[in-house]
Amino acid sequence: MNYAETLGVRAKAAESAIATAAPSLKNQALAAIADILLSRQEEILAANAEDLAAAQANNMTASLQDRLRLTPARIAGMADAARQLIAAEDPIGAVDSGTVRPNGLQILKTRVPLGVIGIIFESRPNVTVDAATLCLKAGNAVILRGGKEAIHSNTILTNMMREAAASVGLPEDIILLVEDTSRETAADMMRLTGYLDVLIPRGGAGLIQAVLRQASVPVIETGAGNCHVYVDACLYGEADYEMAVRIVDNAKTQRPSVCNAIEGLIVHEAVAAEILPRVQKALDAHHVVIYGDERTRTILGELVQPVTDALYDTEFNDYKITVKVVDSIQEAMAHIARYGTKHSECIVTRDLDAAKIFQRHVDAAAVYVNASTRFTDGGEFGYGAEIGISTQKLHARGPMGLRELTTVKYLIQGDGQIRE
Repeated sequence: MNYAETLGVRAKAAESAIATAAPSLKNQALAAIADILLSRQEEILAANAEDLAAAQANNMTASLQDRLRLTPARIAGMADAARQLIAAEDPIGAVDSGTVRPNGLQILKTRVPLGVIGIIFESRPNVTVDAATLCLKAGNAVILRGGKEAIHSNTILTNMMREAAASVGLPEDIILLVEDTSRETAADMMRLTGYLDVLIPRGGAGLIQAVLRQASVPVIETGAGNCHVYVDACLYGEADYEMAVRIVDNAKTQRPSVCNAIEGLIVHEAVAAEILPRVQKALDAHHVVIYGDERTRTILGELVQPVTDALYDTEFNDYKITVKVVDSIQEAMAHIARYGTKHSECIVTRDLDAAKIFQRHVDAAAVYVNASTRFTDGGEFGYGAEIGISTQKLHARGPMGLRELTTVKYLIQGDGQIRE
């Protein structure tokens, strides 16, 4: 039995206790987690400082260091998110529908936990807490596998959450961390058939594709975000131009390391000469590197780097962006279809018909008109915390909250019926 299998055995042994736990007990555990994060934040920050020192020594980019960094405010945010889950409606036992058949059978479709969930993620230690607390509230055991760059942070956070769960009478092993961050152990985790009910990768396209290639357990794709803003031809003057620039600037620079930040800007040729210099000025304030096609470079000059197909296909998670000038909305949508990851896409326009066409034909989990893609988030949608943004179509799509961490069970009540 390999190391990953030993974790699978432990998670399976704890599964029933959390699946059948009363809502009040789960909420006590969430409160205990929030309390311990706040009361022992100095220990968390010290562990995080070790990870950051290693990241700097390994020349990790500034935006990725930002993903890795914990601060008192971010720890407080993690604790607050756990407390918000206490107020959230418990999905377990909820009745989706009920029918009475002509033969008298009563059939209820109810919500139950998925079971044991595996989460593979990269350098954001807040995901450790978000994922564990969401799984706990939804009645699931969880096996967490973060990146080696966050191992000190993830270890102390997991140990604290396990301690908090045990303090209210739940098994510690409802929350487990893969402390061996080797690729071999990650591959073993992807093959935990019989132990993992579902595996959720959270990270860039490379991680997600690696999981899809290697996993023998069911996978929900989340996170890969090659997102775009398309600025349409129909804009009416300075106010609309400024709206377009604000949206592009926010979607790229407000937090470039996250999956709902844009990586590409597409501009209709009719407004390119007006929009692109304004966008360049806004992005220059954040030292964003611009890669553009020939028409973009003609407008903005040689400081714009030449773009390539490989760059169009890249999720930068950094202060970098590709730009393409197009002749029509159809060309813009074709570009998105080729390079997008079905996460979040936006059109900026005053043409209602263009907006409807874009929202109808663009295949993505979230399609915006005149708003930043940065809103693709469970909290911003009013759903509360999320496990990630699903970019596939089964069994969940878009922000994955508590309900998406459950499945269904049919409860049938009879009175002696038999099938003829």
